[in-house]
Amino acid sequence: MIEWLDTIPPGVIYLVVGLIIGLESVGIPLPGEIMLVSAGVAASQGVANPVVLGIVAASGAIIGDSVGYAVGKRYGRTLLGWLGRKLPKHFGPKPVRQAERAFDRYGAWAVFGGRFVALLRILAGPLAGILGMPYRKFLIANATGGIAWAGTVTTLAYIFGVVAGQWFHRFSWVALLVTVVIGWLIVHVVRRRAEKDDEEELEETEVSGEADESAKAEGAEPETDASVR
Repeated sequence: MIEWLDTIPPGVIYLVVGLIIGLESVGIPLPGEIMLVSAGVAASQGVANPVVLGIVAASGAIIGDSVGYAVGKRYGRTLLGWLGRKLPKHFGPKPVRQAERAFDRYGAWAVFGGRFVALLRILAGPLAGILGMPYRKFLIANATGGIAWAGTVTTLAYIFGVVAGQWFHRFSWVALLVTVVIGWLIVHVVRRRAEKDDEEELEETEVSGEADESAKAEGAEPETDASVR
């Protein structure tokens, strides 16, 4: 890929890098990080400007994630409704409510850190839209994550060359494993808290119902005595 980049003008390199990273961020599985590493190595050989490359990559990541967010917010509920009917245990109202609570609390970190993880880089934007994360909160995490990721990858690829690509590949899989474990723990904690909240809400409803029945019974007694008299 680096040899191919050496044969095309810098403007085309920026366009291709921004487009691929943007489409990957929308939710399409494309090799955005590999493309950025290759372009960074090409920049170290004088083929492109690393600063412009980093800006283009960050812009593609931020714009692509925002489009993915909009798509998830527009069509995600329809998809969840369909999945809820097919797999109610995993996508029914209760699991979705628990996921929304988890994402509302930890979603900003998932969007920021997900930029450095292969799978989450594709899913973070649409998932944030589906689960109703406020766009302002999403945009801050998305922008900071996109700038940090693009700057880090471009700089390391520019300095260390092809070796940086191998580092990022290994780091992505390790980060994915760690993210899965942390995600499971978060979901487990949120589920326990949600079940506890549901139990407390049910108890409050039962107590309120008993109080209403007691009040009605006490109000009915004088009426009975009056009728007897």
